[in-house]
Amino acid sequence: MRNAGFLGTRWLGVGLAAALSVVTISLAVTGRLGLYINPDSAWFAVSMAVLVLVGTVASFGLPLGAEADHGHDHGDADAEEPARAHARHPMAVGASVVGGVAASGVVVLALVLPPASLSAELAMSRDVGATPLFGGADTIQLASTGDTASFGVGEWSTAFATATNPDAFDGDPVELTGFVTPSEDGGFDLTRLIITHCVIDAQPASVPVLATAAVPDTGQWVTITGTVRSSSDGRLAIDAASVQSIPEPEDPYEY
Repeated sequence: MRNAGFLGTRWLGVGLAAALSVVTISLAVTGRLGLYINPDSAWFAVSMAVLVLVGTVASFGLPLGAEADHGHDHGDADAEEPARAHARHPMAVGASVVGGVAASGVVVLALVLPPASLSAELAMSRDVGATPLFGGADTIQLASTGDTASFGVGEWSTAFATATNPDAFDGDPVELTGFVTPSEDGGFDLTRLIITHCVIDAQPASVPVLATAAVPDTGQWVTITGTVRSSSDGRLAIDAASVQSIPEPEDPYEY
């Protein structure tokens, strides 16, 4: 019984950490780690995963139960008994079991489920009703000088939200890829999830698209080509000349 407890403790420690490390390295090898973290941070995640695996191998040199030895004398055994009894309290044991099962379930699912991107429904649920600003001073400066050839959905959403002279963008050609989300002004919004560090901080960026053709289904990935247009009230939108449905790209996020 004691050995089972020691095995459980080791599984919840180095076992789960090693499993997550294997998932991380596998995703990096298959080029799918970018579905979960910013590629700029991939080297750090992989390095830490390798370090954890090395530690896991080293842990096999420790006998079972060694983690319970604190390395110092606790004094009189009678004085230790209340603490031991408290540690074996049914509620404490139950909480440990529930937490262990939940953590194990998450890791097992990560091992068996194929990697997938965040959904359009999640993007819409994170829409706070105001356009988040993803670009820094460099994006705003480029927008003000008209150098927008490399802009993605995130940069254009920043430019649309901060434009003090909308007419300066009128006529700019664009070719953008994203997925379709509903718009209240007719047409549709072209949306992309922007990741700073990992999918936990993913936020949607959208630009309005005016199209004469039928609006694609919500969540459908499309590539649009068109022109930025400034309306009489100073609003910017993309007048789409072409809306082509495409499969989800291998790299569905912007960073």
